[in-house]
Amino acid sequence: MSKDTLFDKVWDLHKVSSLPGGSDQIFIGLHLIHEVTSPQAFGALKDKNLKVKFPSRTVATVDHIVPTDNQSRPFKDNLAEQMIETLEKNCLEHKIEFFNIGSGNQGIVHVVAPELGLTQPGMTIACGDSHTSTHGAFGSIAFGIGTSQVRDVLATQTIAMNKLKVRQIWCENKLSNGVYAKDLVLHIINKLGVKAGVGFAYEFAGPAINSLSMEERMTICNMSIEGGARCGYINPDEKTFSYIKNKLCAPKNENWDEALLWWKSLKSDANSIYDDVTKIDASKVEPTVTWGITPGQSVGINQKIPLLEELPPDDQFVAEEAYEYMGFKQGQSIKDTPIDVCFIGSCTNGRISDLRVAAKVIKNKKVSQNVKAFVVPGSEKVAKEAKIEGLDKIFLDAGFQWREPGCSMCLAMNSDKLIGNQVSASSSNRNFKGRQGSPTGRTLLMSPAMVAAAAISGKVTDIRDFM
Repeated sequence: MSKDTLFDKVWDLHKVSSLPGGSDQIFIGLHLIHEVTSPQAFGALKDKNLKVKFPSRTVATVDHIVPTDNQSRPFKDNLAEQMIETLEKNCLEHKIEFFNIGSGNQGIVHVVAPELGLTQPGMTIACGDSHTSTHGAFGSIAFGIGTSQVRDVLATQTIAMNKLKVRQIWCENKLSNGVYAKDLVLHIINKLGVKAGVGFAYEFAGPAINSLSMEERMTICNMSIEGGARCGYINPDEKTFSYIKNKLCAPKNENWDEALLWWKSLKSDANSIYDDVTKIDASKVEPTVTWGITPGQSVGINQKIPLLEELPPDDQFVAEEAYEYMGFKQGQSIKDTPIDVCFIGSCTNGRISDLRVAAKVIKNKKVSQNVKAFVVPGSEKVAKEAKIEGLDKIFLDAGFQWREPGCSMCLAMNSDKLIGNQVSASSSNRNFKGRQGSPTGRTLLMSPAMVAAAAISGKVTDIRDFM
């Protein structure tokens, strides 16, 4: 078993008790909720005449089902309006802080919490959303949970879990020009597989990880769940502390000094014991694109879609399904695949740095006439900052649509959907069948820079040709 890793330290600090059957009761330091997975949990509390145990440790926003084209109330979608009304009512009743539309702090929950300074090293964080792993970029242990566990956290501020094993993913060297965090994490998932992380926490470490910005680190940890891991984390460092300092909810004055002293003690020891260690040479990663129906089915931009016989036997069945669904042939190049829709956004790549990179690519260029392209900022803060920098104008001048903050086409719970068998170049995190709203729609995951390049050329293109 692992020993003296950051995961072990945070787990032990938050362990309330050992439970029959081998699981532990873990205290949750921060609980994030949104409009989709919380209504039934609050309903369960009401049925049992229970109150929220620690309202100050729960924070709410709306993101999944909110429209991004027109956010005036009431929403045109009655279900979306009912969900936001229910969340408003529950937060008011239980005195939970709610960052609603128009507050200046609304947005995708995994974008909002870090930018407000809610996410901090050494925390345990839970949310009814699988990509809660994002917050591990700050040296926290963050889990996605189901609705019944949302209920448990509201009622007790704890959840029951089996302790995870820890795999360190050591990323040597640095990413080359035109290669981004999204490419690195897609490469890692491809090499290890989408099931390799089951039962594990992933610790991302090494020179390539250290060189990443905090927003890039969030992209890496965000997609650890796509590799099967329950959570992913990075040991905090000076970049972490600088990012948090002066944020709205960050500790202030002498509290900051005390917090900083503690945070600096929270890292894996030099002689930590891991259950497994995997090494990745980041310098060999190239712009990466998914070709299939899982995030693990990807290739470098200059590679060809694998032949069935080249794949491990356990992967061949899903590969055959992917060839048929995606309309690709074994051995064909991913490069030059025609694109219908380009989407920049999501909790993976909807932050200000993502928009800056994409805007740099498309500046003074035009979206291909065959492509529908749109940008969805990850939060109201991101949208405001982008407008101050003139990024919205760059996108609009190029032919992109500029939308309001929300999850949008990442999971298509609103009107942002693929139609028929359209092919999407997407900066989001999942390429499952029907994920972007059409049961026959096809999704190619890639970095925001690659999405921007695809929007201009109308096809999958090597971003390095634009640089």
